[in-house]
Amino acid sequence: MAQDDHSGSELAAADSSHAANVPAVKAGTALIQADTFENPGFEPHRPRVTDENPAREKRAQRTVYTLFYLSILGSVWAIAAYMLFPIESNDVGAVQLNNMFIGLGSALALLGIGFGAVHWGKTLMTSAESIDIRHPIGSTETTKQGAVEVFRQADEESGFSRRTVIRNSLIGALLVMPLPAVVLFRGLAPQDQHPVELLSHTMWKEGTRLTLDPSGVPIKAADVTIGSAFHVIPEGLSELHHGRLEEKAKAAVLLMRLNPEELNETEERSSWSYDGIVAYSKICTHVGCPVALYEQHTHHLLCPCHQSQFDVANHCEVIFGPAARPLPQLPIAVDDEGYLVAQSDFTEPVGPSFWERH
Repeated sequence: MAQDDHSGSELAAADSSHAANVPAVKAGTALIQADTFENPGFEPHRPRVTDENPAREKRAQRTVYTLFYLSILGSVWAIAAYMLFPIESNDVGAVQLNNMFIGLGSALALLGIGFGAVHWGKTLMTSAESIDIRHPIGSTETTKQGAVEVFRQADEESGFSRRTVIRNSLIGALLVMPLPAVVLFRGLAPQDQHPVELLSHTMWKEGTRLTLDPSGVPIKAADVTIGSAFHVIPEGLSELHHGRLEEKAKAAVLLMRLNPEELNETEERSSWSYDGIVAYSKICTHVGCPVALYEQHTHHLLCPCHQSQFDVANHCEVIFGPAARPLPQLPIAVDDEGYLVAQSDFTEPVGPSFWERH
């Protein structure tokens, strides 16, 4: 008899005959059955209607390339609708018509390709079942030649090279489908002005006073202390009634004052600042987020969107992050009354690098 150390109760000895019948298995191992399922093979092939009836095959072929041609028609209609139903200012009905007809054309372009490809695969491509055997990485020359043979066989089974009408209509639909998107991008800018000119220039010009955002109060150089930073807009921006946000998105500026001895200015830009006061575009050159965080001890500007950092002491050079170029600098001076003014517009386009056209 054995005794449990915890409960004090007696335990019966294990049946030795039963233990002898239990197979010895090492800890952490599992038994795997030797027998496996037999390969059931493929089910009997069921031919499709198009496999047995040449007339139905021709009909399916016509359906496929007709769908591809409808896709082309939808793409062309989307472009035409963009021109025939322009969006007029403050006209909700014009916006609805423009969106509806362009949307119908784009939907027809996408659905025509989708339905045509699916119908092609279900009715005309070879429907015989096959097995692809996986091979280890680093194929041999024989395996590579086999892969080429697979592509050749796939081309033969799909009929891509043989069914020229379907192939050409599909290629045409794929080429025409992106065109409406290209045309619609033009609508992102005003229709009566050239978008490149709009992106290349701002409201800043010679003599324009720097004012506080959003009050529009002019700023004197004496008001800017070392270590301070101001959000600045050009004088007259707050009075605009049309296009104010668009102009602000290009003309917003950060104004900072450093110790003049800490500024590392090139000879070309030495006259762009005033007694340590510098002005740089607030629009990040990565994707256009507002660069609004200034660290006065390191003189670094931080974009909160993607953490691009710019060094104010060195012409706002990029020191970290995805931004591709420095923030554009606004040349500034002081007028006879002590107010800060711009010497000119920015000498380069502001905002993301993809805006730059020169």
